[in-house]
Amino acid sequence: MVVVLLPSTMQAAMDITARFCHKEMEEYGTCVASNPSSWQQQCQELKMKVAQCTSSHPVIQKIRSGCAGEFTEFERCLREHQAAVGSCSTQVRRFLACAETVDLAGVGGAVPQPT
Repeated sequence: MVVVLLPSTMQAAMDITARFCHKEMEEYGTCVASNPSSWQQQCQELKMKVAQCTSSHPVIQKIRSGCAGEFTEFERCLREHQAAVGSCSTQVRRFLACAETVDLAGVGGAVPQPT
């Protein structure tokens, strides 16, 4: 098992996703793990269920809108390197760095930012 420590903003978004969309996240994660070379096609429906579940939460919406370009690049990389997703670490770092800069002040349900 690999443990990745996420920046606080991204961790907050993941916590919210896990809290409100646990079933969907678990099903999607199981599908991805079970289909290492074809998860993009095999798990598309489950990915959409996670997206639908999280789309209404304001913290996640704020990060998605603030980091849309970085997230798009990350997804593109995953599609192009399905059998070697580890080669997308640069795109992951860029997205996480962007997520860390998103101002969540005044967003409903936001976790207070460390100062």
